[in-house]
Amino acid sequence: MVAVDGSVVPDLRRRLPGRGAWLHFDLECLRNAERRRAFSRALKVQGALDVALLREHVEQNTTAGQPRGQQETRKQVDPS
Repeated sequence: MVAVDGSVVPDLRRRLPGRGAWLHFDLECLRNAERRRAFSRALKVQGALDVALLREHVEQNTTAGQPRGQQETRKQVDPS
């Protein structure tokens, strides 16, 4: 993610200019970062940042509260 015009936006291709930061695809991590005011510190920006675009992106890419690709997997047991 990067800061663009006072908003935090996802930088999926890692090509947008400016300082970037990482965030887990987890709504709880997003809430914690907002509560701790971590975005402005991590991106070295003065003042509060709007996270609506980032929140929308995280919500669209999570299913049932888990990041895409990390849904529960079952272990197979050898029947012998």
